[in-house]
Amino acid sequence: MTQTSLDELGPVDYLVVEFPAGESNFTGEMANELVALVDSGTIRVIDMLVVTKDADGSVDAMELADIENLGPLQQVEAELAEFLAEQDVVNLAASMDPGSTAGVLIWENLWAAPFASAARRAGGQLIADGRIPIQAIIASIEADDHDDDAIEGD
Repeated sequence: MTQTSLDELGPVDYLVVEFPAGESNFTGEMANELVALVDSGTIRVIDMLVVTKDADGSVDAMELADIENLGPLQQVEAELAEFLAEQDVVNLAASMDPGSTAGVLIWENLWAAPFASAARRAGGQLIADGRIPIQAIIASIEADDHDDDAIEGD
């Protein structure tokens, strides 16, 4: 990871995307989209892992450097820090289904760094943050559509 002053950092997020056994379809599209976000200066990737959980519950984690043929992710791999500790991997894997594979991504939101720095210089501190899963938004929209249809049918 390139050297950045702590005062200049943007918010750091992570996500874990699970691919159930036999249901992954890797075409390279995810890698291309991630590289586009890095190239545009929207994010800086801090760490990436591939975590597998066997049917017996045993867990294995691989850093990108351990994976051959990274394709477009090769340019991202050179900048990574090994951010996650072994216990972090164990905690993440606890929510995975046996037989699945997960991608773990940790990134800095470069687009928000100037605002975050300005807020810190003004004496502000982050006291809460969160994320609304897209599945919850879709369910809410579908519920509203269903309610609207029911009202129109009355």
